[in-house]
This record gives sequence, structure tokens and C-alpha cells, in this order.
Amino acid sequence: MLLDTPICDFGWKAPDFMLKDANDKSYSLHDNLGEKGLLIAFICNHCPYVQQVAKRLAEDTKQLMDEGVNVLAIMSNDYEYVEEDSPQNMKKFAKLHDFAFPYLVDENQSVGKEYGAVCTPDFFGFSAKGELQYRGRLDDAGMGDASSRTPELLNAMRLIAKTGNGPKEQYPSMGCSIKWRE
Repeated sequence: MLLDTPICDFGWKAPDFMLKDANDKSYSLHDNLGEKGLLIAFICNHCPYVQQVAKRLAEDTKQLMDEGVNVLAIMSNDYEYVEEDSPQNMKKFAKLHDFAFPYLVDENQSVGKEYGAVCTPDFFGFSAKGELQYRGRLDDAGMGDASSRTPELLNAMRLIAKTGNGPKEQYPSMGCSIKWRE
């Protein structure tokens, strides 16, 4: 089911969490909220929207990380229902797309629910204070030709890193619904 993300709730405080990647290494929001902010991307492996933007996401986040913005990706889907999203397949997907950021498993789906994530991809851009400043799309290319795209997420995170505030005009991300357990 295709869904759009809600409008950014500017200033919403990011709840802390502790999640592991597919190699069993732990990560928390607190330890990753850097001086220039943090991008959290709710993604999965099987969603055609994520598959379409994965290369661009990897490139944009590498630039952000080089500029001091931290990045985490979280997979909240029920991977017992969607085997393609299993931790083993997360490792393969991350390697295939050359992800430089940690890709975390939200085993009990509590983080996805606490954050109000609705689809994949769903991007949350936080200031250094842990306040939400961006809840929009990766770029204006979507599923189409990305040769002349505007990298909205990259630009927003750079603005947040510099000023602590996100852009006032934001366009919702759209993608597949998160697969919640019954």
C-alpha cells in the first residue's frame, strides 16, 4: 500500500533507543546525535521505492557523513512476514548499495511505532538538540529519472547542521507501508 509521510512536527524530541545491526552491534540515538545532527531513515529491502532510491541515498548520506552529520537506518518491518527484509538480507542489501551507515533491526517494532514511521522510506532529520527539523522526501525524482534531481534531504540536513533549523517547505516521502505484526 502506498503511503505519504505526515507533515514535519518541528521541534518534536527524538526518543532514545538501543538497536542492533545485523552483526549484533548496538547503536543508540543518544550516542549518534552528533554536533551537526542526525538523520534516521526507516527503510527496508523489499520496497520498490527504497530499491529505486537506494543508490542516491547511499551517495547523499556519504556526503552528509563526510560533513559531520550522523546517519542511521532502521528496518521495522515484520521480517517473519516478509523474508526479504530479514537481518541476513539486510546485510546483503547494505553491501549491494554500498551503505556507509549502520542499518539497524527494530526487532519488536517499538522504535518504528514510537517515531510514528509510516512507510519506507521515511526520513527523520534531527538537529544536534535532538529536535525534528525534517520529515520529507529524499529528492524530487521519486521513481523517475534522477539525472536533474534536487537533493532535498541532503540540502535540508546541511541547513540543519548549519542553523539547527530545517526548511519550512517540505514534501512528504512516499513508499510502501511498514509491515506491522498482527
